[in-house]
Amino acid sequence: MSTGTIRVRTSAPVARIHQALTTADDLRVWLAEHAHVDLEGGEYEFWGRYTPDGERGRQKLLGHDDTSVRFSWQLYGTEYTVDLGVEQRDGETLIAVAQTPYPSWGLGDEQAEILQTFWPLVLGNLVEHVEGRPVLGFCDFTTPEQRFEFDIAATPAAIIDALTDPDVFARWFGARMEIEPHVGGRWTMGSFEQNDHPAKIIALDEGHFALDFREGMVASWELKGSEGRTHLTFVQSGFDTGNPPYGAWMGWLSGFADLRRMLELPGWRPMWHSYDIPGLPDGILVLE
Repeated sequence: MSTGTIRVRTSAPVARIHQALTTADDLRVWLAEHAHVDLEGGEYEFWGRYTPDGERGRQKLLGHDDTSVRFSWQLYGTEYTVDLGVEQRDGETLIAVAQTPYPSWGLGDEQAEILQTFWPLVLGNLVEHVEGRPVLGFCDFTTPEQRFEFDIAATPAAIIDALTDPDVFARWFGARMEIEPHVGGRWTMGSFEQNDHPAKIIALDEGHFALDFREGMVASWELKGSEGRTHLTFVQSGFDTGNPPYGAWMGWLSGFADLRRMLELPGWRPMWHSYDIPGLPDGILVLE
């Protein structure tokens, strides 16, 4: 049975991370709309609009110690085992999530994509939370609308550069992309050699970047700057509203916390440390 593990780095103390992993008030900030925790009573649940299949709590506590919590999660008719904990490696503090089973990369199945991108999104929230910064936000599974707005203490030009320069993009998003940086040019995650149907750039100027994917979906970043700050509005459109692409949506959102951190924090290092994901092609990820 396959296991997928994702690790992020943080400067927060281990005790603070453990508190965030095991306290309902903290879980409601970085993980879910609703949470209930009673470790001694064997209870660990979260649910609500930010949780897939989240109309009720579907988790059962399996164990915990001073650095970790382990639970089962009945999701989409399958029982998963999740380990959330803290690791010390080469002088760094890492937060790791391991999930079993874990879908192989690139299945093209919406439920599989949700399982692959949910944890990166909420881990980004967790790092921000334990370091005393506001969390980025969540995917709302109760609506097909895919519109997300947040502020970054940087100019629109700096953000456009981060979105369109492959080297800069790889640092904050943790994955390679290839681009022909002009309207009508091609864009793809990975490389053009690996993708026969890349997206097409339909807008690229100091205040707007947009991609048109072959399935008809459009991803758009709109930027409004003022006094060294930028309000970023990210929208996905052109999809079947009866089957919203929540997996792809969370994939994008999962990178935005580190985009903001890169442009705001002196001495920033990428939060993404390592992915151990079944079936992940070589050369896609760029992690430190």
